Amino acid sequence: MVEKYFPEQFDNEKVMLVFNKHPFVMRREIIIASVILLLSTIPGLIKPTYAIFFSGLAVGFVLAALVMFYGWMNWHFSVYVVTDQRFIQITHHGLWKHSIVDLGLDKIQAISYDVSGFTQALLGSGTIVIQTYIGELVIHNIHHPKKIQKQLSQILRDLGFNSNVPSVIESEKDV
Repeated sequence: MVEKYFPEQFDNEKVMLVFNKHPFVMRREIIIASVILLLSTIPGLIKPTYAIFFSGLAVGFVLAALVMFYGWMNWHFSVYVVTDQRFIQITHHGLWKHSIVDLGLDKIQAISYDVSGFTQALLGSGTIVIQTYIGELVIHNIHHPKKIQKQLSQILRDLGFNSNVPSVIESEKDV
């Protein structure tokens, strides 16, 4: 019996690749937590006693930790899973809301990636576009998009799902 890595996994399904977005997607939560920490020092500035300053700072640390935990949880549990049968996008929004996109590997026509701008090039993030018969599945802020695109293409070619998907190695030979 195959070990189950996620609840929606079929009994005869083997996980080939798991990846998630770049940790930089938590930047909003980092900024909010930083502002909370700065604002938590205001009571100590209004009435400068150690007790008030450190009480405000303690409350600020707790609130900042909660904001960071929320951002980390959304990032950590939002994953992309490639099995030997399908591509699954699991996205979490908070504690009680999540969505799943399930795409059969035989529906994929092409996989491409895009790194746009200085920030994405510096951080090693980018966008992966999976073209299907129905439309495009665009995944933004992926960590190491070139590597992920190459692995996805290789998995599709190895499993024989789509011989039209070019491998990165073949396309680099043409250049």
